[in-house]
Amino acid sequence: MTATLVPPATARAHRDPNVLRWLAAYTSSMLGDSVYYLALSWAAVQAGTPAQAGLVMSASALPRAVLMLGGGVIADRFGPRRVVIGSDAVRCAAVLAVAALLFACSPGLWPLALLALVFGTVDAVFMPAVGALPARLTEKDQLARVQGMRGLAIRFSSVVGAPLGGLGVALGGAAAAFTLAGALIALSVPLLLSVRMRDLPAAGNSTAWNDLAAGLRYIRRHRVLAPLMVAIALGDLGFVGPLNVGLTLLADRRGWGASGMGWILAGFGAGAGAASLLLTVRGRLPRAGLVTGCACVAGSAAVGALALAPTVAAAVGTALLVGLLTGLSGALCGALLQTQAEPAFLGRVTAVSSLVSLGLTPLSMPFAAAAIGAFGLGPVYAVSAAVCGLGGAVALVVPALRRAELPG
Repeated sequence: MTATLVPPATARAHRDPNVLRWLAAYTSSMLGDSVYYLALSWAAVQAGTPAQAGLVMSASALPRAVLMLGGGVIADRFGPRRVVIGSDAVRCAAVLAVAALLFACSPGLWPLALLALVFGTVDAVFMPAVGALPARLTEKDQLARVQGMRGLAIRFSSVVGAPLGGLGVALGGAAAAFTLAGALIALSVPLLLSVRMRDLPAAGNSTAWNDLAAGLRYIRRHRVLAPLMVAIALGDLGFVGPLNVGLTLLADRRGWGASGMGWILAGFGAGAGAASLLLTVRGRLPRAGLVTGCACVAGSAAVGALALAPTVAAAVGTALLVGLLTGLSGALCGALLQTQAEPAFLGRVTAVSSLVSLGLTPLSMPFAAAAIGAFGLGPVYAVSAAVCGLGGAVALVVPALRRAELPG
């Protein structure tokens, strides 16, 4: 598929029909993902034991982590739009095939495990391509705004997707929910086909391995990207445990129950959504590197304070602050990645950051749960907050990152 040139941008990204078509495609795909995960978990619990369901739900993690860096090479070689369209087509076909199988019979766990493996494998190329796509859509000075729009799409999908999936299960079981997920993912394909893209740089004759090595060298030698990757890794490592398994244990030990945990998550989502909205409206925040570091350090203090909240209301307010501060630092990190990296390397740059955030840091969750059982909530939240704060400290200590600016 040949990409066509995008004419010089005359409107801001949130008013550009070309960007809005991409945003609609991305939102539809993310909604499909949310419905898919709910349908998969429901179907797995119905077909097997809780332990077996857990294995099915985690089956996508290994191929995603192992293949992610290679996915970045593919995105840079073949172009992010082509890769995203192909990925969505494969995911749609796989989900609808399992839906048809569930409508016809009760096949057990094996098609669900296979579907999870397919999703994990496809995600390894989908995620780097999604990260590389915005640079082909608009000018550099609009990439921060696009990052904010992407964050809003993610928040919208997480809020709306679960009820949609639940409605599908209620009306027709897991098969109906899988069908709905496939339809939402399928909707993204024609929308993406209508998006105009910039011409791709000429592909070299080097091997995929050499391309990967070149991408890693590019990141290592970059004055901003190298410390930014370290900051992202530390921030995510300190954040994932307390806001996932830690929050569940916190709500249980405080006697707040599932509803209390739901309100806390809603507070976090509202704060993160507000941060994305700020970036969408403003488009650019001055002294982005400095703001990133300060927001991460302040957010880490809020993470630590969450374990000390005496009531649900206090925890919701603290979670709102956590979402606002960590959401702002995360959105700015994404915007800096987009604007600092050369477009030809964006797939590989996104692959490294995605591997860190989605492949490695989730491994900390069982350790966080074990540590909470051994030492209690307070010490584990304090250590996690300190690790998260180190990410902000890196942004503040490294001059090139601290002084990094978004294009204006």
